[in-house]
Amino acid sequence: MITVVAALIMKDDKYLIAKRKYGTNTKDKWEFPGGKVEKDESEEHAIEREIMEELETKVKAISFVTNNICEYPDKTIDLRLYKCEYISGDFKLSDHSEIKFVNKNELLDYDLAPADIPLAEYIVKNL
Repeated sequence: MITVVAALIMKDDKYLIAKRKYGTNTKDKWEFPGGKVEKDESEEHAIEREIMEELETKVKAISFVTNNICEYPDKTIDLRLYKCEYISGDFKLSDHSEIKFVNKNELLDYDLAPADIPLAEYIVKNL
């Protein structure tokens, strides 16, 4: 199982989602941005590193929100969502073609990656 962290970044009561450029199962799907946790790395450090790498934006991991274990044809991931505080940066895209801040009641209107759907459902019901 691969541990993957995702960032829940809020601005003006809206949540950041990003559209993937690449991926066997996730190309052109929307997701909460993030990436794999490296060996001997904390999940909090991983999400801060991944957001800097993917979006050239500095965030601070605040708290664990929820997770979802998702089986793709070629791998199983444990996608772990962390509430993150935006610190600085202009959201430059490398792994994504587009980003949007959306209201929580609009999250499920987007074509989300399979692993991200339960996270979005949790946000809609609980946050």
